Amino acid sequence: MLRRVLGGRRGGALPPLPPTRAAADQTPPDLARERSKAVTSFYHQPAIDIAAEKPSVRLTPTTMLYSGRSQDGSHILKSARYLQQELPVRIAHRIKGFRSLPFIIGCNPTILHVHELYIRAFQKLSDFPPIQARGDEARYCALLRQLLEDHKDVVTLLAEGLRECRRHIQDERMLRPFLDKTLTSRLGMRMLAAHHLALHEDKPDFVGIICTRLSPKKLIEKWVDFARRLCEHQYGNAPRVRINGHVAARFPFIPLPLDYVLPELLKNAMRATMESHLDTPYNVPDIVVTIANNDIDLVIRISDRGGGIPHDLLDKVTEYHFSTAEASAQDPRLGGPFRNFLDLSNSGQACPMHGFGFGLPTSRAYAEYLGGSLCLQSLQGVGTDVYLRLRHIDGKGESFRI
Repeated sequence: MLRRVLGGRRGGALPPLPPTRAAADQTPPDLARERSKAVTSFYHQPAIDIAAEKPSVRLTPTTMLYSGRSQDGSHILKSARYLQQELPVRIAHRIKGFRSLPFIIGCNPTILHVHELYIRAFQKLSDFPPIQARGDEARYCALLRQLLEDHKDVVTLLAEGLRECRRHIQDERMLRPFLDKTLTSRLGMRMLAAHHLALHEDKPDFVGIICTRLSPKKLIEKWVDFARRLCEHQYGNAPRVRINGHVAARFPFIPLPLDYVLPELLKNAMRATMESHLDTPYNVPDIVVTIANNDIDLVIRISDRGGGIPHDLLDKVTEYHFSTAEASAQDPRLGGPFRNFLDLSNSGQACPMHGFGFGLPTSRAYAEYLGGSLCLQSLQGVGTDVYLRLRHIDGKGESFRI
């Protein structure tokens, strides 16, 4: 049975066992047993079990900011040694999560492929020798870059795998804890790895991935331009976007999570606006983005006049959806052709959430992971206000940990 399950897998299939002289004399049942042992040892490694029992050591952005510089460059080696200890533990936690999935879902070839990506990442990171000198650290950076590339499509693969399993999923909400934890843990690991790699760069106003003087207005403008180009390509026009509020605000912040969330929220607002004004596509209402900055957090409100979200869908738009594709026809925020175009057009690091029905729930999970929230207020028949609230990394309140 296990061979049959594994046999239909896509690119992440297990490597074949090396041929041996004894294997030539083995009967097919013997080969099957040997293959089964190899598969079992791959999925159930004692080192993974041991690492999964260890607690994760999460850092505050303030710690990352003030430990990201040193006169002698020792901060680079300290950062690498921290990652060498921490990343295998976090990956082991995620492997444990995959093991806890219902059997019929865990055996899906696409989900298995992601599971195997995590196991291989654990092996590569655990087998890396202790980092003693700069040469070791340089090789470790190369490994991090390779793993970031290998895992860049994990969100898409998870969405595809769960769609393939949809007839076996009775209640999508049962998978929310797994998806929230897997996606936010992935974000945290990518932020830590990207931060370490960025410590080698000398960019003005940056320490690693932390911008010491972030302008939310400029960041919003960047993603507005991006989303408008996509919208114009899809619909022939795009709503104008007006930005108001604390437009001159600057403060230390990590732009990377916003690079995921902002395109998703702006895309949703533009699509809702265009699809609710199909009769007048060249005369559509503006989208208004308001920035509110205070001592505790940053609030970004995105207001559209796209008709609002129907009452029966309002509670569902921040839940993961992978079983009812028909829902996308009822409300633009649940998926559709514009989502596909975004996926194709923006496959790099700052990519909006991939996969049908994952955009808003993943944005919500990211906001909560960063000590904030994502809330929607809908005026049915008029439009929707989305409130993204993110805690400051140096504010008066307790900071989040990565």
